[in-house]
Amino acid sequence: MTDAADLRRRTAELLAAYPPATTDRLDFLRARFDAGLAWVHYPEGLGGLGAPRSLQAVVDADLEAEGAPDNDPRRIGIGLGMAAPTILAYGTEEQKRQYLRPLWTGEEVWCQLFSEPGAGSDLAALGTRAVRQGDGDWVVNGQKVWTSSAHIARWAILIARTDPDVPKHRGITYFICDMTDPGIEVRPLRQVTGEAEFNEVFITDVRIPDARRLGEIGDGWKVAQTTLNNERVAIGGMRLPREGGMIGPVARTWRERPELRTHDLHQRLLKLWVEAEAARLTAERLRQQLVAGQPGPEGAGMKLAFARLNQEISGLEVELRGEEGLLYDDWTMRRPELVDFVGRDAGYRYLRSKGNSIEGGTTEVLLNIVAERVLGLPGEPRTDKDVAWKDLAR
Repeated sequence: MTDAADLRRRTAELLAAYPPATTDRLDFLRARFDAGLAWVHYPEGLGGLGAPRSLQAVVDADLEAEGAPDNDPRRIGIGLGMAAPTILAYGTEEQKRQYLRPLWTGEEVWCQLFSEPGAGSDLAALGTRAVRQGDGDWVVNGQKVWTSSAHIARWAILIARTDPDVPKHRGITYFICDMTDPGIEVRPLRQVTGEAEFNEVFITDVRIPDARRLGEIGDGWKVAQTTLNNERVAIGGMRLPREGGMIGPVARTWRERPELRTHDLHQRLLKLWVEAEAARLTAERLRQQLVAGQPGPEGAGMKLAFARLNQEISGLEVELRGEEGLLYDDWTMRRPELVDFVGRDAGYRYLRSKGNSIEGGTTEVLLNIVAERVLGLPGEPRTDKDVAWKDLAR
């Protein structure tokens, strides 16, 4: 069993062989992956050593202390947090070896082709069709929406309907889609922030080899649950230092600008600071629980807390700054490669946080998940669960 001492030894050997100060960034990341120090809990040969997941922090701390480059996790978050664990759980050995290394090093960016104009909250109602051809390939037609990073992505995780004659949850299959293939069109969706980090994706007669299918035909909903559960943990359970995230800029402004303080704002800031710290510690506990296996529905609770806190904290920040809070730094139309909540001004944080209760699962859907799958409360009546998808009203 690999322990902390062994990991420190391996990390020291990596640093000696590839000194960060003189080694090309990508060469260092590739060497780290090959040494099993990318995801220490992944299998050997796939970026890991089969070690306990909790020991990743040992490696990360030693590498950070020596100034080693990271893989820009915010830019490749969809690949790291959603595609990788799904490929690990359902991919063939060939798929794992093809996709995981360039995914982790950031050479290939991933996006998520799940939501559709008529299937957002009710994702299982999706209508994008994949039809099997005589040569075994699949031809896919449809439209996806709210697709982060589609404009820079090399690959996508895609769910499509392969059998319209069965109930909606049972006729879905999961694929890996090449975003450079003919028939893929990515259009920007400009948001209230002025940016277009989201996109709509049109898929017209795109051929996907059966070798890029993840899981069995018709099991796409089950495979997608692995993606979605990991997505919620990735969004709501990210590792932060104390006063990390949205609470940090507000706390700094409070300390540096005493003329802005009022008793009411003080009480609200104290309440939100405590809630943010409680959420941070709860996320740490959730990550420790992941050592035992894949995340479950509990991640929905963390994602709910993340969205509510971001919106309340950013609202407080705008009020605290008064007239300054109404200013906005730049409305220029951009297509950014990542979302930077703390690198912009208070106005940006306020507007961008509105999307937190939609992306990664709407608040309403996540409340149902917590109620039914965590608390065990009676489920909502569902009259369509035994009706063939083709017969559903649309």
